[in-house]
Amino acid sequence: MEGLNTKKAWLFLAPALILMAIFTFYPMISTIVYSFINNYNGMDAASGYADFTIGVENYRKLFDGSASSIKFLRALGNTAILVVFTVPLSIVIALLIAVALNSIKPLQKLFQTIYFLPYVTNALAIGSVFALMFQSVSQGSSGAEGIINTFLGWFGIGPVNWMGPGSSYAANITVLVVYIVWSALPFKILILSGALQSVNKQYYDAAKVDGTPKWRVLTKITVPLLSPMISYLFVTGFIGAFKEYSSVVGVFGADNMGPIGDQGRMNTVVARIYEFIETTDYGRASAMALALFVIILLLTIVQFQVNKKRVHF
Repeated sequence: MEGLNTKKAWLFLAPALILMAIFTFYPMISTIVYSFINNYNGMDAASGYADFTIGVENYRKLFDGSASSIKFLRALGNTAILVVFTVPLSIVIALLIAVALNSIKPLQKLFQTIYFLPYVTNALAIGSVFALMFQSVSQGSSGAEGIINTFLGWFGIGPVNWMGPGSSYAANITVLVVYIVWSALPFKILILSGALQSVNKQYYDAAKVDGTPKWRVLTKITVPLLSPMISYLFVTGFIGAFKEYSSVVGVFGADNMGPIGDQGRMNTVVARIYEFIETTDYGRASAMALALFVIILLLTIVQFQVNKKRVHF
């Protein structure tokens, strides 16, 4: 009987295991293999022509000081900046909004729906809207300023060249950070709002009796009790930020990835991987993908170690 149950269990697991083998395990193994094959070209391999060698040349080219490696390092730097700024900012803002929504009873569901709408909206469409919002006169054929520059003008601040020709890197990265933080808020607000519903209200009642200030209630009660969810959002947020790509395409476009005249300035690591895939240079693309995987893995391990001391279950 036990043997029959085991066979049934494997039978039920078979579809999922087969799909994982095809779409997860095989691509992972292929990526590792390709990363150690120098001059690997998918089109040549498919046509039967092969002039490949085995080695670590693909990894060496990532840091050899060539023009290609400089672009990769710049893309890695862009990605690191997005990780450092967007993840903590989005979590802090989402926490404050979730706490505010939790304290508002009338129209609470309506506000939650409004905040969640960006999550189900096409990322490229939102990116186009943000590009128009940060538009400067030099970018628009009609000469109209974007809403951000119009808003700054109300306070006597001159128009900023956010994305046009000659714009600064700081202005470009600011636009990208604002967009990513805004687009990341809905999911984080949903998770934190749900977690707040499970918090024992006796903690807040006791704090109210003691006359505890609201900021102290937030830092000493709410945050520790939500630490498992906050930890989860940090881990998944860092992984997602390292894989950032669609936001850059949405804001700057797939062709330029930056202001006119400085193509590729806002590239991320994933964007560089796609560039090599498009040229069928799978060896270089695989090496970059493995390098990104190692970085994400190491950072995740560090986060788990930190969480052991700071997360309260």
